[in-house]
Amino acid sequence: MTDEYLIPDASYQRLLKEYREHGSIVVAFDFDNTVYDFHNKGVSYDQVIQLLRELRRYKCYLICFTANTNSTFVEDFLLDKSIPFDAINENPPFFKCDARKIYFNALLDDRAGLLQVYTELNQLITTLNNSNETQPASIS
Repeated sequence: MTDEYLIPDASYQRLLKEYREHGSIVVAFDFDNTVYDFHNKGVSYDQVIQLLRELRRYKCYLICFTANTNSTFVEDFLLDKSIPFDAINENPPFFKCDARKIYFNALLDDRAGLLQVYTELNQLITTLNNSNETQPASIS
């Protein structure tokens, strides 16, 4: 038998199920080379940033999960670029666990299958936009 999440579409179906069950999901995103051009190559990451903004409209909890040790720079960059986030390297307050691992339903990271997760989260947004089951939060 094939491992459950090696079946095509299984991880997307899990995200959709979790969103429908809870009215939200937790999305962690890396900082360097996911929303910030760490190597100064002239990369904008606009598509990932726009996806984060769309996820915010649907009340997703967003965690910047980074190894970058300059937390002031990270926070200032996110605020300056209007990149939404709820926490930096911290678990959501509703996840009560002392584990070292950050809890998330999906991880956007240049070293962890960024294209697949980006595609699945965009598919989730499209599904939610086309359904009558949920309305996005107003952008504040």
